[in-house]
Amino acid sequence: MLVANRGEIAVRVIRTLQRLGIESVLAVSSADRDSLGARRADRAVCIGPARARDSYLNIGALISAALGTGCQAVHPGYGFLAERAEFAAACERNGVLFIGPTAEQIERVGNKLEARRIAGQARVPTPPGGPVATLQDALGMADQVGYPVLIKAVAGGGGRGMKRADTPAELGAQFELAGAEALAAFGDGRVYLECYVAKGRHVEVQVLGDGERVIHLGDRDCSVQRRYQKLVEEAPAPHLRPSMRQELHAAAVRFARHIGYRSLGTVEFLVDVERERFYFLEMNARIQVEHPVTELVTGLDLVAEQLRVAEGRAIGIRQEDVMQSGHAVECRINAEDTERDFQPSPGRVGEAHFAQGEGLRVDTHIEAGSLVPPFYDSMVAKLVAHGRTRGEALQRLDAALAELRLTGIRTNQALHRQILASAEFSVGGVDTGFLGRWLAERAGRNAAGHPA
Repeated sequence: MLVANRGEIAVRVIRTLQRLGIESVLAVSSADRDSLGARRADRAVCIGPARARDSYLNIGALISAALGTGCQAVHPGYGFLAERAEFAAACERNGVLFIGPTAEQIERVGNKLEARRIAGQARVPTPPGGPVATLQDALGMADQVGYPVLIKAVAGGGGRGMKRADTPAELGAQFELAGAEALAAFGDGRVYLECYVAKGRHVEVQVLGDGERVIHLGDRDCSVQRRYQKLVEEAPAPHLRPSMRQELHAAAVRFARHIGYRSLGTVEFLVDVERERFYFLEMNARIQVEHPVTELVTGLDLVAEQLRVAEGRAIGIRQEDVMQSGHAVECRINAEDTERDFQPSPGRVGEAHFAQGEGLRVDTHIEAGSLVPPFYDSMVAKLVAHGRTRGEALQRLDAALAELRLTGIRTNQALHRQILASAEFSVGGVDTGFLGRWLAERAGRNAAGHPA
C-alpha cells in the first residue's frame, strides 16, 4: 500500500499496516527523504520537490509511484489530496484501491451547498441561510436570517473564505473579499450565507459505513480553536445533555446513511449553547487529525476499520458493540512561536523527549535530529491522554506536557498548559470563542505589566 502523506499520520498509518502484515511504501518529497516515516516504511519513493504542489498534491506523480512500486492500494491520510474527488477517481481508473469513500461521495459532501441539501433530505438541521450570487442577494438573505451573519466558501473549509458581518455595511465590505479568498484557496469563488451563532460549541460525530450500514463511534468536542484551527480535542464531548448527545449521533448516522456512505467519516455540528439546539456544519470524508481520542475511548483501530471497508467487507461491529470507556484529551503540538503571533518555527530538532506512561499516547514523526521543514503544516506531534475520568485524563496530559522537551524549535507547549489550567476549560464545555477571548485577555494583562 502506498501511503500518500507525510508527518505523524504517515507514521501512524504505517504502524497499522505493519501490524496487519501489509507492505508499506511511503511517498516522500525531497524534503522528507530522511524522515522517520521514510525509515519506518518498508520502502520509500520520492515523488518530487519539497513544495507540496510538486509532490504531495501531484496526482500524476502519486499514481505513477503506486503503479511503479506494485501497490494495490493508496491511503491518503488527511489533508493534501485526502478529500479530492479527482484523486480518488484517478486511483479507480488505474486499478488502485483508494482507502476512503467513493469519488462521488467525496465530491458531494465537499460541496457545502450540496452537503446542506443532503442534510435537509436526511432531516438534519442546518443553520438558516443559503447560496448568494451577488451582494444584493446577500443583503436580502441577511435581512431574512438576521445579523450577525457568516459568509462561507462553497468549496471551502478551515476558515478560508469565511467572514463575519454584523451590519449591512460590514457585509458590503466583506462580501467581495470572501469570494476572492475562496477563489484563491479553492479555485471556486462561490459563497453562501448563514446565521452566526454567538456562542457555539464544535461537536463532531465519528461515523463508519460500508455502503449498506452506518454506525457511529461516539462524539468529540473540538471547540478550542484559533482562527478556526483546532488545538485541543476530547472524547466524549463534556456536559452534553444525554438527549442532545443521542440526537447528534442519530443525525450523523442519518446523514451518512442517506448517501450510502462507505468508509470512515466525521459529521461536524455547531451546538448553539444559548438556544440548546444544534446545526449541521459539514462532513469530512476522511480520517481526522483527532481520531486518537476516539480510538482510546473505544479501543478500536480506525485505520484498520478503513481498510476493512475498502476491501469490500462489511463493518465487523454492531452499534451495540461500540463501548466507550473513560475520557481522552489531545493537544496538537505545533512548531510555532506563540509570542510572535504564532509564526511558524521550522528548524532542526535537537533533543526530543516525549513522556511515556499509563494512559499516554504520542503520535509524532519527530525524533532527535529531525528537520521541521518550512513547506508544510506546523504540527509536529499529538499528545493524547486517557483516564477513567476527564479530570484524570487532564492531569496525565498536563504531566506529559510538563515533561515534553523539543529543542531547536519553538512550540505551543506552554500555551497548552495554560489552557488546561484555565478555570473555564477545566470545567469543560467551552465554546469556540473561548481561546480568542483568553488570548485577548492574556495580551491585555501582559500590556498592563501583569504577565499570565
